[in-house]
Amino acid sequence: MIPAAPRFIVDLNVGRLARWLRVLGYDALFLPSGSDDDLIRVAWQQGRIILTKDRGLLQRRAVTRGPVRALHVRSDDVWEQLQQVVGELGLEMRYLFCRCIECNEPLSPVERQLVEGRVPPYVLQTQRQFMECLSCRRVYWKGTHWQNMQAELSKVQTWPASR
Repeated sequence: MIPAAPRFIVDLNVGRLARWLRVLGYDALFLPSGSDDDLIRVAWQQGRIILTKDRGLLQRRAVTRGPVRALHVRSDDVWEQLQQVVGELGLEMRYLFCRCIECNEPLSPVERQLVEGRVPPYVLQTQRQFMECLSCRRVYWKGTHWQNMQAELSKVQTWPASR
């Protein structure tokens, strides 16, 4: 039996990390205005792991002795944060680009003719496959931006674990 992928809730102090976890295909909820109590409540109710730099939050009883898991993110650099989370939690990078990086919802394949007028004409001419977020309606395709993001992510796989 394959274990369920971990789900995250990301604190304001590591907000950029949420987008990159989404790029990797992980459910990463971002609550920019949430209090520590909000983060703990949502993490407990939804079975999410809290990612934070906030030592006070990490010392809360629900985290130290209770049902809520949290990871202390040590770096200010988003790439080092991503490397830490991937390494310490054993995350895999095989579900790339399957979640909306804006709203965290899963992406669905969409026919080319349905994105006409929503993507630049050149993109429509040169790309064959498109994905769409059914929540915010954002359209994705494997163009140069995707290739650049994939190149950045390949560095994460090659970094030493204790960078």
